[in-house]
Amino acid sequence: MKVSEIFEEEPIQWGLRGDPFLWRELKEVFKEIDMPETPQELQVLIEKEYEKSTGHPISYQKHFVIERFRSHGMSSGGISPEFWVRSGIPLLLGRYAKL
Repeated sequence: MKVSEIFEEEPIQWGLRGDPFLWRELKEVFKEIDMPETPQELQVLIEKEYEKSTGHPISYQKHFVIERFRSHGMSSGGISPEFWVRSGIPLLLGRYAKL
């Protein structure tokens, strides 16, 4: 099983407009990566890829913009670390637990 499989169903709500683009980018990155053996390893893997994709550690608490995710509008391309910490990553870990 590949990590990308837990990214299949997208969340109903997002933090900011750039979060869906980051979700899809991470899903693509994880298409070739096997599912880790523990939820802790999965979390570390997601957090590392998040940092590679955004240039910010998951601990960075302010919203920021990723230019490649900009499409239109003032808030386009915005990433909400709070969404990832409070919703996105817990959702993915919950899916892992159900496997």
